[in-house]
Amino acid sequence: MDFSKFPVTIAIIVANVIFSFIGFSNNDLMAKTIGWPYYEKKNSQYYRMITSGFLHADWTHLIFNMFTFFFFGRNLEIMFSIYGLGGQVTYLLLYFLALIASSLPSYFKHNEDYDYRSLGASGAVSAVVFGAIVFNPWSPIYLYGALKLSALLYAVLYIIYCVYMGKKGGDNVNHDAHLWGALFGLVFTIAVIAAMQPILFEAIVEQLKQPSLLGR
Repeated sequence: MDFSKFPVTIAIIVANVIFSFIGFSNNDLMAKTIGWPYYEKKNSQYYRMITSGFLHADWTHLIFNMFTFFFFGRNLEIMFSIYGLGGQVTYLLLYFLALIASSLPSYFKHNEDYDYRSLGASGAVSAVVFGAIVFNPWSPIYLYGALKLSALLYAVLYIIYCVYMGKKGGDNVNHDAHLWGALFGLVFTIAVIAAMQPILFEAIVEQLKQPSLLGR
């Protein structure tokens, strides 16, 4: 595997691993960088919307996010480059803007709640996943490594699940970040294509005309 084709993806994974590893045993770093809407508003610490995306609760949380990010991120980074869509600059913009976009719902909802905190790269990872799906809507995704679905079907089910769980709550997961990160990634990627290479829509539409719910 030629890692030089997707260096930004590798760099982001390395940054997540290092920052999260330090945070696992450094409560002071965690307190200063975790997503904390109360302090974001009170002390204008909006940088937390970025730094919290490089922290994770534990190794399971970190590995799951980075595993997903690697497989979708490398594809999206390459596609942004080979299709003339701004390459690594656009890819970085997508990732970091998604961190902010996925944090905003929690900020507006919880900025008076001292006890609410959030962390993890899931919002940005969701954006990358949905950005990649735009280019290959019927590519196969293996849910839990076993259940084969098309990427587009997975995207629809993912949105439904995030909306449902976001309203239900109670599982200590920031489903709003997942949902808005995913939607941001979808809109951002479509907007970039429309602005820079609208001819790509012809190929995307042709793919959509040949559905395969289980992927191909």
